[in-house]
Amino acid sequence: MPSPANTASTTQRIRQALENAILKGEHRPGARLDPEALARQFACSRTPIRDVLQQLEASGLVQVQPKRGTFVTEWSFEELAERFEMMAEVEASCARLAARRITEPELKAFTAAHEACRKAARSGDAEAYYQANTDFHCCLYTATHNSFLRDEALRLHRMLQPYRRLQLRGRNRIANSLSEHESILDAVRRGDAEGAGQATYAHILVQGDRFHDLIAAVRSAAADA
Repeated sequence: MPSPANTASTTQRIRQALENAILKGEHRPGARLDPEALARQFACSRTPIRDVLQQLEASGLVQVQPKRGTFVTEWSFEELAERFEMMAEVEASCARLAARRITEPELKAFTAAHEACRKAARSGDAEAYYQANTDFHCCLYTATHNSFLRDEALRLHRMLQPYRRLQLRGRNRIANSLSEHESILDAVRRGDAEGAGQATYAHILVQGDRFHDLIAAVRSAAADA
């Protein structure tokens, strides 16, 4: 009989693997997750799979629909717009605090993440850009020195990650994102809290043409699935 420690370790390993697969787009928004297939994939019983799916439901990455099954979270366009609006407000708060509180080592890491984004953008490597982009935003959260806000920002970031990844499909979106990062970094470096907040809010908020581009990417991904 497996020990509680081994069971917890197995659950954590499966959760990380499945969460990464969802965030990388291997399971698209709206896709059904089959517990039996997942148990075969991870060579385990249904128990840790059930526990993992419950954890992912709590994080917002999956939704359980009674009598239908468990699905990767897919929101209506209105719900998606609302969540990006909330993410913009949260990240703007992070940027304002970071501009006031960031340490020199944190600023160095923040700058390095931006340079990694620049390198990926120059090479046209969208996957590398996405990973560096995630590091850039996580540096911003850490620099708030507010663990509650950092954790909430991370939760929302993970929840929206599949859609943020799709957003980069838009024409010139990577180049525009890099330019927006430059504005955020410059404001944080200057200690301009309001400027950093405004630049970050504009960077995250999806509206107008950008929202229509995102919806087109979502529909394209659904058609390819």
